[in-house]
Amino acid sequence: MSADCVFCKILDGQIPSMKVYEDDRTLVFMDINPLNAGHCLVVTRPHAPTIWDADVDDLQAAIATAKTVAVALREAVKPDGLNILQANGAAAFQSVPHFHLHLIPRWNNDGKGFDWKLVPGDRAQIIQIGERIRQALAEAQ
Repeated sequence: MSADCVFCKILDGQIPSMKVYEDDRTLVFMDINPLNAGHCLVVTRPHAPTIWDADVDDLQAAIATAKTVAVALREAVKPDGLNILQANGAAAFQSVPHFHLHLIPRWNNDGKGFDWKLVPGDRAQIIQIGERIRQALAEAQ
């Protein structure tokens, strides 16, 4: 737990929340600033600011919980689709530095964002960066 983390305070019961699911590794509660009806957050119980800091077992638990809740969301609010959003760091618009997944029900023509124009990238640069990622993965093993 982190003493100044709002999600840790929710996990600890210091801040009230509308909890919808919990298990040993995760908690799911309704987002108080929902993009759409049914928008909820999956948080890991151990404090980890980003995906880079989180334990792999906690990440696996978070995605499994996301699946469980996504099925319930489909039944409860009947969306046409679902965004799962996860941000890391201020540059990615992460507003709470505690690993979490947004589950955002979507409806056709709901007027919300997350779309971007498909613009082909520089093929040579794509390949070069891909090779650098492969190298980093090989060195990590």
